[in-house]
Amino acid sequence: MKLNVVILAAGKGTRMRSALPKVLHKIADKPLVEHVINTAQELNAGKVFGVFGHGGELVPSTLSHLEVTWVEQAEQLGTGHAVDQVSHLIDDGMVLVLYGDVPLITAPTLTALLELAAKPNSMGLLTAKLENPTGYGRIVRNDNNVVQKIVEQKDASDDELKIDEINTGILCADAKQLTKWLDNLENNNAQGEYYLTDIIEMAVNEGTTVQTHIVSELWEVEGVNSKTQLAELERKHQRNIADDLLVQGVTLKDPTRIDVRGSLSVGMDVEIDVNVIFEGNVVLGNNVSIAANCIIKNSTIADGSTIHPNSLIEESTVGKSCHIGPYARLRPETVLASKVRIGNFVEIKKANIADNSKVNHLSYVGDTNMGSNVNIGAGTITCNYDGANKHLTEIGNDVFIGSDSQLVAPVKIGDGATIGAGSTITKDVPKAKLALSRNTQSVVSGWKRPIKNNK
Repeated sequence: MKLNVVILAAGKGTRMRSALPKVLHKIADKPLVEHVINTAQELNAGKVFGVFGHGGELVPSTLSHLEVTWVEQAEQLGTGHAVDQVSHLIDDGMVLVLYGDVPLITAPTLTALLELAAKPNSMGLLTAKLENPTGYGRIVRNDNNVVQKIVEQKDASDDELKIDEINTGILCADAKQLTKWLDNLENNNAQGEYYLTDIIEMAVNEGTTVQTHIVSELWEVEGVNSKTQLAELERKHQRNIADDLLVQGVTLKDPTRIDVRGSLSVGMDVEIDVNVIFEGNVVLGNNVSIAANCIIKNSTIADGSTIHPNSLIEESTVGKSCHIGPYARLRPETVLASKVRIGNFVEIKKANIADNSKVNHLSYVGDTNMGSNVNIGAGTITCNYDGANKHLTEIGNDVFIGSDSQLVAPVKIGDGATIGAGSTITKDVPKAKLALSRNTQSVVSGWKRPIKNNK
């Protein structure tokens, strides 16, 4: 049966105390509603609809990279009214209603609900059991344990208030049936709103069986209405990721201090220390070690490499058995071959560095092709920018660059060449030659060191 998913994302989120629409606030650097959309896509939904309101076009424009049909709810007249904005666009199949501020609902839970709803003459309702259900709508069942209705807290009798099974708001039903029930909703309540929950009693009165699935993990159905709740779900989401990494065999020094803001693929015997952040798509090979306080974004780290503390790697490729850091920065388009060493306070940008080369201390290498077995001395820089354009530095194999040298691009350093410390190289250096660029040392007579003026 065709599945249509309707995601309600029109809430203003006053308690967020932000001009940003609530559903665009982020968990793991992804908008809340995008998490829900991604889950809907895991269900192979035929079509995904989003209902937006507060924030206007900012919600659909922010999420324009996703296949969602957006419909505006110009007036916020309740959840039933919100779903009704979409119902005329759905002809047949099953309709699953989700919420853009309930980001951690999982595909397996929804699949179980859909299977129940697919039974003859049935609809599905996701419920939860709480030790303290105060404030939530209660699921009222008859003596045969069959759902009869949902009663809100303010309308519940003393016996109904004792019920610990509550409504999550997530439901699924036949499209034609749902449209009929929505057409019959009334707003004769204190808020003057059309409640989606009222369709439960309508369904029961028509002989439809309300099949319920009780969620096993409460965090799946927890919504975000404040920055406190946002932070709590962020940590829960990250702990879920950490637990999955542990199952895969990753050693995490502290599972509560890791952030994955994208996708992380890992090999065997990976070790990750505390406060490491992964962004975008990151791939770690076998026996990779990531020390504390590193940030790795859209990069691949090959087998056996070690990333020392406080290093930043962005859109780069690190080969096998490399050592990076501490305090190193690999900027976009950096490609390191095997056994390369990039040391403390070194910055590499748009450079290809071949096997066994070393840039160990306080250096900048940008727009460079570097051969194998090269040693770059401390304080060396490639001067790749002339104020208007970038230029290439080419360094051959087995080159030795002395400390505090400047290589002014475009320039080529031949295989086996040596650059004496403190040199400024502006011309190509032939193979196996020594290049120097220094003034003769002299002693200036009569010179006196400046003295600080006393005010």
